[in-house]
Amino acid sequence: MQDVVTVPNDVAAELAGVGDGVLDSLRERLGCSISLRGNKLTLDGEGARVAEARAVVDELVELIGGGHAIGPDTVGAVAAALDQAENIRDVFEDVVWRHRGKKIAPKTITQKRYVDAIRRSTVTFGVGPAGTGKTYLAIALAVAALTEKQVGRLILTRPAVEAGERLGFLPGDMLAKVDPYMRPLFDALYDTMDADRLNAYMERGTIEVAPLAFMRGRTLNDSFIILDEAQNTTPEQMQMFLTRLGFGSKVVVTGDITQIDLPREQASGLIQVRDILRDVDGIGFVEFGHEDVVRHKLVQRIVEAYKRHAEETGTARKK
Repeated sequence: MQDVVTVPNDVAAELAGVGDGVLDSLRERLGCSISLRGNKLTLDGEGARVAEARAVVDELVELIGGGHAIGPDTVGAVAAALDQAENIRDVFEDVVWRHRGKKIAPKTITQKRYVDAIRRSTVTFGVGPAGTGKTYLAIALAVAALTEKQVGRLILTRPAVEAGERLGFLPGDMLAKVDPYMRPLFDALYDTMDADRLNAYMERGTIEVAPLAFMRGRTLNDSFIILDEAQNTTPEQMQMFLTRLGFGSKVVVTGDITQIDLPREQASGLIQVRDILRDVDGIGFVEFGHEDVVRHKLVQRIVEAYKRHAEETGTARKK
């Protein structure tokens, strides 16, 4: 079966993109021959494949017409939305935060559900592989909540668990030693607000970035609190952190249970907490998969390959 779609010139230019990334993603995802000549897009293959490709293309054309920039990852999001009878514009038009003309919005159906869960729940767990936007979206939502005065403070924390390095061997005082562990959080913050404003917030204590150990003994009221890399917490640390929750606060916990740096015999607090708190009101769990990876498409393949290997060899951690 062959279907020829005539699209506006600006849409054709966007579909062609740099290096034909969108068309390559269409071909890979939809399993049919797709070629673009001028403003005519030709779909060729089995009837069902071509019909699915046409539906995805029609959605992409509408998104581009609505002013949305698209990329290779957009194809998967559109296809997933169609599979689940979701309106793709509800995903892409849910702008979480804007900074210097850049719009931060969900790029997959799961990311949209994650954003909704954070808005709805007091405590939200985002669990899944690297590159799925768990931390980045949480920080964007936190910055938005702080700017809109929904909370008075923003607190970001991580367990300082070494992956191949020992804290004691790193140079400097304790703050210098933990800086490499906190750096990804700083990077995300600098991507969502101006440096001068961020530095002023940090000097006043409005924004705090600190190791998890610094949370002990505190009660955190009127705060948006993010615990990143939570797979490296012990069950005791996870319980300690969650009980820091105070009035008017919101908590987001993110982690990837396939990248645990704890000793093999040590249980992960993130794995355990899913069984303990899954049915508690006010707590939301969102599970990301390899299909939600929005980095280079090779990252998605790497994540899936490691997942298959763990399943086939039985080496996936159970605790």
